[in-house]
Amino acid sequence: SLPHSLADSLSLSSLSPPSTRLLCARTGAAEQPRPLRPRLLAPRAASPVCQMRRRFNRDQPPPKDTTPCNEGIPFETMRVLVDVPGGSDEMIGVMSKAEALAAAEERELDLVLIADKSDPPICKIVSYDKFRFNKEKKKKEQAKAVKGQELKELKMSYKIGAHDYDVRKRAAERFLAQGNKVKFSMQFRGREIVHSDVGKAIMEKMAVSLEDVGVVDASPRVFGRQMIMTIGPKTKESVSVKSKQ
Repeated sequence: SLPHSLADSLSLSSLSPPSTRLLCARTGAAEQPRPLRPRLLAPRAASPVCQMRRRFNRDQPPPKDTTPCNEGIPFETMRVLVDVPGGSDEMIGVMSKAEALAAAEERELDLVLIADKSDPPICKIVSYDKFRFNKEKKKKEQAKAVKGQELKELKMSYKIGAHDYDVRKRAAERFLAQGNKVKFSMQFRGREIVHSDVGKAIMEKMAVSLEDVGVVDASPRVFGRQMIMTIGPKTKESVSVKSKQ
């Protein structure tokens, strides 16, 4: 057995727990608790700052129209037009900015710049509210034209009832009012093809019912076991062509 002085001189804390218990049992020394090692903690990364999203302000006014008008027109000489209700614009001539403002004030209207690239620039004597309304209306019409027409399909049967017929008619009127084309289709199954004349009469009746809002692009025709008719929205060109006929 080891002497007590040797056991006391040993660092029991540096030994593993089984070795420490064995040495203490041989020497009779008191078992010392194993010191806890300090746990090295990595520095905690700072969390990113969460930026609050900017909410949409419903009370914020819409962007203002930036068309120069009245004293804000940056030209001293201009060609002036006058808005004529229900007709084409009237040309006054080339004049100075002061003369154009005086002419607009005399008519209790505004002087609005409509073509700054012309030589001289062109201005128009018109109500600014009316000018802005027509500008927004034209922009919406251009956006609608870019979107283009859609082809809406409505299915019918040669045995269609009065209620279903009215439902198809109202749907077609709504589609045509939106500027879309409407395709009417009628499917014949088996021996039903012998009733194609009845289906054609129903489609022709539908075309007559929609003549106030639409024009027939393709008359009823049979393709295999299906009859198809296409009606497009009525435009100014179609009205003029029909009046000439």
